[in-house]
Amino acid sequence: MSRVPTRRHRRRGVLSASVALALIAQGTAGFVAPAGAAAAPGDFTSSFEESDAVPLESTPAERDGEPWHHNVGEFVYRLPGSILDSVSEATASGENLPNEGVDKIVDAEPSTKWLVFEPTGWVTYELSEPTSVVAYSLTSANDFDGRDPQAWTLQGSSDGETWADIDQRAGVTFPERFERQVFELDAPSGEFRYFRLDVTENHGDPILQIADWDLSVDLTPPETSSVPMTTAVGDGPESASWTSRPRVGFDGLRALRYSGSHLADGPAYATNVLYDDVDIAVGPDTRLSYKIFPELLRDLAYPSTYAAMDLRFTDGTFLSELGAEDSHGTAATAAGQGAGKILYADQWNSVRVDVGAVAEGRTIDQILVGYDNDAGEAGTLFSGWLDDVAVEASPEVIDGSSHLNFVDTRRGTHSSGGFSRGNNIPATAVPNGFNFYVPMTNAATDRWLYEYQTATDDRNRPVLEGIGISHEPSPWMGDRNQLAFQPAVGAGTPDAGLDARGLPFDHDDETARPDYYGVEFADGQSVEVAPADHSAVLRFGFPADAADGTGHVLVDQVLGESSLDIDAATGTLSGWVEGGSGLSVGRTRMYVAGTFDRAPTTVGQADGDREAARYATFDVSQDDTVELRVATSFIGLEQARANLGLEVADRSFEEVRADAAAQWEERLSVIEVEGASEDELVTLYSNLYRLNLYPNSQFENTGTAEEPRYRYASPVSEPSGEPTDTETNARIVDGKIYVNNGFWDTYRTAWPAYSFLYPDLAAELVDGFVQQYRDGGWVARWSSPGYADLMTGTSSDVAFADAYLKGSLPTEQALDAYDAALKNATVAPTSSAVGRKGLEVSPYLGFTPESTHESVSWGLEGLINDFGIGNMAKALSRDREVPRERRKQLREESRYFLERATHYVGSFNPETEFFATRHADGEFVIAPEDYDPRVWGNGYTETSGWNFAFHAPQDPNGLANLYGGTDGLEAKLDEFFATPEEAKYTGSYNGVIHEMREARDVRLGQWGMSNQVSHHIPWLYDAVGAPHKTQEIVREVMRRLFVGSEIGQGYPGDEDNGEMSSWWIFAALGFYPLQVGSAEYAVGSPLFEKATVHLPDGDLVINAHGNSDENVYVQSLRVDGRRTSSTSLSQKDLSGGARLDFVMGSEPSGWGTGRRDALPSLTGGGEPPEPVEDVTPSGTVVVDDGTTPHALVDDTSATRTGFSSATPTLTWEGDGERPDLVGYTLTSGEAGTATPSAWRLEGSNDGRRWRTLDERSGEEFRWARQLRPFEIDRHRDYAQVRLVIEEVSGAGELALAEFELLAEPDGGRGHGHGPGHGHGRTADTAATSADLADDVEMSAVPQCTDGAAALTVVLGNTGDTAATVAIESDLGAETVTLKPGDDRLVTLEPGITSFGAGAVAATVSGAGPDATPLRPAVYAQAEC
Repeated sequence: MSRVPTRRHRRRGVLSASVALALIAQGTAGFVAPAGAAAAPGDFTSSFEESDAVPLESTPAERDGEPWHHNVGEFVYRLPGSILDSVSEATASGENLPNEGVDKIVDAEPSTKWLVFEPTGWVTYELSEPTSVVAYSLTSANDFDGRDPQAWTLQGSSDGETWADIDQRAGVTFPERFERQVFELDAPSGEFRYFRLDVTENHGDPILQIADWDLSVDLTPPETSSVPMTTAVGDGPESASWTSRPRVGFDGLRALRYSGSHLADGPAYATNVLYDDVDIAVGPDTRLSYKIFPELLRDLAYPSTYAAMDLRFTDGTFLSELGAEDSHGTAATAAGQGAGKILYADQWNSVRVDVGAVAEGRTIDQILVGYDNDAGEAGTLFSGWLDDVAVEASPEVIDGSSHLNFVDTRRGTHSSGGFSRGNNIPATAVPNGFNFYVPMTNAATDRWLYEYQTATDDRNRPVLEGIGISHEPSPWMGDRNQLAFQPAVGAGTPDAGLDARGLPFDHDDETARPDYYGVEFADGQSVEVAPADHSAVLRFGFPADAADGTGHVLVDQVLGESSLDIDAATGTLSGWVEGGSGLSVGRTRMYVAGTFDRAPTTVGQADGDREAARYATFDVSQDDTVELRVATSFIGLEQARANLGLEVADRSFEEVRADAAAQWEERLSVIEVEGASEDELVTLYSNLYRLNLYPNSQFENTGTAEEPRYRYASPVSEPSGEPTDTETNARIVDGKIYVNNGFWDTYRTAWPAYSFLYPDLAAELVDGFVQQYRDGGWVARWSSPGYADLMTGTSSDVAFADAYLKGSLPTEQALDAYDAALKNATVAPTSSAVGRKGLEVSPYLGFTPESTHESVSWGLEGLINDFGIGNMAKALSRDREVPRERRKQLREESRYFLERATHYVGSFNPETEFFATRHADGEFVIAPEDYDPRVWGNGYTETSGWNFAFHAPQDPNGLANLYGGTDGLEAKLDEFFATPEEAKYTGSYNGVIHEMREARDVRLGQWGMSNQVSHHIPWLYDAVGAPHKTQEIVREVMRRLFVGSEIGQGYPGDEDNGEMSSWWIFAALGFYPLQVGSAEYAVGSPLFEKATVHLPDGDLVINAHGNSDENVYVQSLRVDGRRTSSTSLSQKDLSGGARLDFVMGSEPSGWGTGRRDALPSLTGGGEPPEPVEDVTPSGTVVVDDGTTPHALVDDTSATRTGFSSATPTLTWEGDGERPDLVGYTLTSGEAGTATPSAWRLEGSNDGRRWRTLDERSGEEFRWARQLRPFEIDRHRDYAQVRLVIEEVSGAGELALAEFELLAEPDGGRGHGHGPGHGHGRTADTAATSADLADDVEMSAVPQCTDGAAALTVVLGNTGDTAATVAIESDLGAETVTLKPGDDRLVTLEPGITSFGAGAVAATVSGAGPDATPLRPAVYAQAEC
């Protein structure tokens, strides 16, 4: 049969303790050890199963001849004097089985609960004998406080029929989750055998729930326990884990529990012996590994994490005193694991310790478990579980000959909707491929397809129900067009029911790689897949003893509808599937074609409850493998067959796999590193895999291999008619389209990573999404594959701007991308599924009001996108491939959007010092005294006010000035990282969502590193002169939050289409795209001693001299040998074969702390930006044709004014103020109306003499309800302004939705563009010189002429205004004037034969006296 590569390293050559003891008992007379020979390194393993060696129970260890414990007693959660051990039966008015039954209220475990689907209910305890009680307690459950009891009666009975009231309560609240409240009786109750808690009212929900109910006969605390810490084998964690099954071990049925409590305030420690006299020699590669599940116990000091396995050696030393570290560089002691915050509570964690590195030559005598916590108070509880303890002499090492060997596609699958460690699918595919091939532990869902360790059988083994075709971008978005395949054995027709066809397996028998997936099941069957783009080869293996010598292949839809057929004569598969999640907008029918490698003996409909399932039966008596080549299409059945022929029809399994492997190697080899641990290499290359898995192609070659023609079934255009069995009803469009991307998630890091690492690929990916705009009119916010109405911000705007600004997007494509972004930023959409919500009012108010759901997020994300659009427009205006006639408009739009990007001040409440929701009239929704930044939701998407306190990375200096300057921003950041997230301020979510738990458990204050919206925050320390804080935080994150790869974890939250992976990649390289939409990166702390990034224009080499787990602080940095203290690197600094040389140290340095070292900002000086103002509300507007103009100035494009005349004049007259006008905006009317094409803007102070301020002709409004900004060349203050419309274009009446006059904030009583406190612009001349600095380009090239060295300075003016440039260098100085469009070569000839490397400085000025410096032009040395 087929041989699936396995990873059985844990079991290979392992001698369990029970077997070893048996051998000792039998005697070893036949063995004579060589004289003086050292014992060979040995192995040990125990999962605490019945077949394993039995550990010692609660046996304290000794150290230096004394018991090794202090201040630790037994674990007691129950009330003192609890009667729970006397409860013989518990009954209730109702329960929610199997997990929320009445047994959960009596288990003294607050993480479980009793629940009934009624607002009231009762629970009765029957005791073994009559008892009198003096108190009782109730504990609130995990989620919604509306389910908590509020009023109840405690009753007692002798017979269970006649009841006496003991205590009554009303109006009780439980402010905290898992909160226990104790209620003492006025006097002891009578002696009753039955006690009943009768809840008569809860807090308003239709459900009642209680975690625990206990009763006490005596509240006096018990005496000190004689057993310091309890260690005993049990059924596994009872506590509710969001990622694992309860009441089992990690991968077996049993585990070992450790537990105890602090007897008094202060340090506490205890160590117990689990196995004695193990006699295992330690070799150079000996490794200790184990799984540990610390229980949270509602204690956010995480005391249960202060635990670790330990070893005692025969020489009396202990592993815990030898300086050992785990595989992530965290101290391997109990205290070190706790202080290092490396362990997650209420989850299984994998710990691996290189024992050989510190103890080679020693012999292990005892295996121990220890607890060591310097903090805590009397009554602090700790408990947890251990499993899979192993000592291995020769643990498996990954073969480093291929980067692919380090990739495990299962990273992130040990997750759930309640807690994410990635929430990934283990997809085997080609990079950016059309299809994924995914093993399915649940083949009846379009959400969580593969659950690493929850979808297990009665032996706690994972069970596979199929390997399927998938297109899932995220379990939150759901899958679409799925098809599952599964082998089966047995006589007769196979049963396709999920339980019947499910096959258990061991993860050690599974290989999950990008280019290959294979698993051998417990019964000897196997399945393998080698992927191509639209197709794959699947190979099914059958055991030699298969019944009747036959094997079956099942083919089944997952959800939805299908029509599948297998032809018995030809062995061909054909048909279609159609279905998907509610968020799979734009999905259409998927057609499938396949061929088996031989004809089946029987085909038909499978037995069981899966009516769509089909099967093919094969004779496997001579050949125990069956191969299926299968392809899909969204265009039609014939195209599926064509895809099959193009990709896999005549290729072997090995050839297809090799081709996929080559594609992945090309992507993964972009980065090579030195000084990395194996775990870091797994993280690096698995993260690159995740980055390159998405987005996905949805186009197909409808031509030939030699002459391809790419077309696609459109997910963004409306289909027509109905699909048939052979053809789609989708619109077929020429071109390449890409799908599967949520830009809110990915714009921050994934798209910058494409642009940085794969610039050529980035161009195709960007254009593939811009194709959505060309086809359907918009780029999707969340493409799955079409226009899903989800998340905030049109973040493709800034992502694609970033690509262009970093040089990875050609001009022609960039212009289309810019147009798509411009539409997003200026046109209020008519559908909620596209564009920006709130845009009908936000540009005019200067903020997004609370009438838009999640308004703060929509507003601030929009401004980040505006920043990218503004920078892109600026760069395009200087791009000589852009038509000259468009450049002026681009410059105007650039200045408008960059100014608009400062409008974040409009959402800032200076009284609370947080960004907050506002009503349209400007009032903040929540009064300052009621505002709590810890509360989630409301105006914030998936986060709290704290995490939005820093949501203006485009302008860090302006943001700092809101907090009083850089010192104020640093203090705000410090407070943020010091304020714990408690996951209880649920706000508008009305319950704990997974992001809250994840943010709590990363344990970095309020920082939600687990979610994308907060990923930029630590990098802002670069902006305030404290880069060492950035360095220490990001290195801590890389050390302890991207862990657990070997057990399906690897991430601290949702990975989201490569975004979380890219955060790590950038952080590991030592810089980060903090200001997406610019060409800049913030400097961090590189992880590796050396990293080489293979870029098209030359390798980037990053050296970190002296780097280590301790040396995380940058002492100095050189860029191509040039010393720099700037905390910002430009794309140019990283391009052209650049080299970065960091020197690292163990203490913070002064590097990057200077005033000029901070990050670039839109705002200078010490005041926040004060945006321009619309002054139309401070006066009146009249129209000369009698039209009522109210809709022109009502701050919404949802209304419009239709004019009676085609050439009206609109006149504004101020109320006594004369604003300093800088520009104006016009917003066109709805579709079907005419728009202005030529006009004059004029100003007057007396209403008789008018001066032209601006004049336009040939103008176009490309879309209905489009806002267009226009500048006034010379700022002047006028009491009256009029717009004289001279020509229109388009049919219908002339209409405008809005008319704004924009003025400097000091110039008038305008409104709507933010409350700011400073000045958004400086004087006219300074603004002119700054603009000229944007237009002038300068570079310097050393040359040799007739043996003499010279320096040629290349100057170019891409603008429309003359510029005077003053050049200064060590080789000479010169001043030149450049006309618009001029290029000039200035040669400096010092009359020498050589000179060293240096830089040319220059300033540029216009008509005024002020000058603005240009970026220095660096030049190399010359030897002539």
